[in-house]
Amino acid sequence: MKQLIKFLLIFFTVFSCYSQQENKSIDSLIHTAVTKKIDDYYELHHFFEQKRFDKKEIDLLLDQSIKNDYKLGEIYAYNLFGVDYRNNAYFDASVESYKKALELARAIKNVDAEIVTLNQIGVVYRRQDKIRNALNYHQMALELADKIEMPNEDTKLSISISNNSIGNIYLALKQYQLALEKFKKSILTQEKLGNKRGLAINYQNMGLAFKNLGDIDAALEHYQKSLKYNLEIKSDLGIVICHQSICDVLLLQGKYNEAYKYISEVVPISDRIGNQYYTSEVYATLGNVQLKLDSLDKAQVNIEKGLAIANEHKIPSGINQSNLYLSELYEKKGEYKKAYEFYKKAIEGERKTFNDKNISYVNNLINKYDNEVSSNKIRSLAKENEIAKLKLLRNRNILIITLVSIALLGVLLYSMYRQRLLNNDKKILKLEQEALRIQMNPHFVFNALNSIKLYIINNEQKNAVHYLNKFSKLIRSILESSSVKEVTLSEELKTMNLYMSIENIRFSNEINYVEKVDSNVNIERIKVPPLILQPFLENSIWHGLSSKKGKKEVELSVNKISDEFIRIDIIDNGIGRDAAMNIKQSKSLNRKSIGVDLTKERLQNFTNEFKNKYTIVYTDLTNKEGKIIGTKVSLIIPMR
Repeated sequence: MKQLIKFLLIFFTVFSCYSQQENKSIDSLIHTAVTKKIDDYYELHHFFEQKRFDKKEIDLLLDQSIKNDYKLGEIYAYNLFGVDYRNNAYFDASVESYKKALELARAIKNVDAEIVTLNQIGVVYRRQDKIRNALNYHQMALELADKIEMPNEDTKLSISISNNSIGNIYLALKQYQLALEKFKKSILTQEKLGNKRGLAINYQNMGLAFKNLGDIDAALEHYQKSLKYNLEIKSDLGIVICHQSICDVLLLQGKYNEAYKYISEVVPISDRIGNQYYTSEVYATLGNVQLKLDSLDKAQVNIEKGLAIANEHKIPSGINQSNLYLSELYEKKGEYKKAYEFYKKAIEGERKTFNDKNISYVNNLINKYDNEVSSNKIRSLAKENEIAKLKLLRNRNILIITLVSIALLGVLLYSMYRQRLLNNDKKILKLEQEALRIQMNPHFVFNALNSIKLYIINNEQKNAVHYLNKFSKLIRSILESSSVKEVTLSEELKTMNLYMSIENIRFSNEINYVEKVDSNVNIERIKVPPLILQPFLENSIWHGLSSKKGKKEVELSVNKISDEFIRIDIIDNGIGRDAAMNIKQSKSLNRKSIGVDLTKERLQNFTNEFKNKYTIVYTDLTNKEGKIIGTKVSLIIPMR
């Protein structure tokens, strides 16, 4: 007994010394990082990579970073808090920490930190089955990463994480083939980088996709690959997830005893890790295995434990699955009323997340979008090739005509060349405009579908059908106008009304859009270039109103100011041009807007043959105190 006590004293002394050394080591690293003020987010991550922070150490990093005005350290600390809260299934607190990091990353314009944080927020929303929010944040991360011309390995890893997460979202939407495509794309990057943890995650996800497709053998093969990588990197959480997934497959194969062996091995590991999301799943799965083995009392204890954890931490998928298992359990016990009650809870929970009818509907929308993107890319490439051929032809003609002009006719041939050159320039300008419109189309289609999808997810069928009808009319109008040089002002106003309806969805229909046409103006006879008003309306929405709180208004008015001119005014009650410019400059990456510049060129080209020219006037609207209350854009267009 004395020897045992002596051994325990020595063990705890050594363990205590080791813990103190470890804490001292992390404290020392924090001091070094804050003193040096490492200015690269990925470099800071690698500096701390093998260290596991507890809450006191994260607090120390945050406190020291604030005192030393080290913003990147603050961002890293908030992200560490986000991970800790997420692993313990405190999802709201996790999102709050990540959003503090995101705000700081944007303030200091650190794109790497912004990409990482956007992906992390997407993961939290995915854990909560908030599909739209998750998709939006991962898409934002991908768009930022794609704009980096020469991405390093860390950026490539972030792109891979985005693809993996979007694949998981497709899994939630039961679009398993699309999910497999994303996982395969992510695996290619992980193999090049030699990232075993990333490979383990993606093979695990592919196994789940194959299981849902009914290919049990492929599912088991991919789960075993994932387990192999997790064993190599000694990832306890990865081992827990793989054992649970393999257990699910063994249950489908009727190998209940083998399934019990796999799941029971990781119960103590899961408890030790403390990740409540997966702990809930482990206990529910253990109870399900015991249910299959007819150990009903033990099964009830474990399933109810999994359900309690899922309820405490608001995990919808865990709640639904546990209720389904309890329904089966009470059915076996012969308590059919309770079995029905739990089955009803499971089904209602599943419907709140998503139902099969809506899944099928969303599948069709996404497939149409993907086809539209592919089609537009092909058409865009064809237009670009035609432009290139015209440019080559023009250059060749320049050489030939110049030589012939010098040798033979001089001025005469030079005049002919000038005429041909102008004709070619007009063709090139027209083709470039068409190519630009085609390039814009997939982006607009994606945003519109993403907005309408919320109505589908929330089962608001009337709103979904209403806006899909408007969306289809708008797309048809855009496609029809892309083949003509001019349309009537009446057609242009109808198209703009549809455009504003679709864009207004993303503002929860808060924008009050009004059109006013002077009775002296015959809008059926006046011609304008197609889609000429769209860039100005877009600016009013995204620069004037997107950052404004309260009442939002856009007014479009048409007036005849003389026998030769009409004036189109677009008025918003937004924040004004100066405030919008300041917000734009504060963003970490700005997309250069060429819509208004292109519109000016189109108007110039349109009025070349007119006696009078167009005019665009910007006016800042103010109240009596001189405060900006909006912006007015006036287009003065000749009628002939």
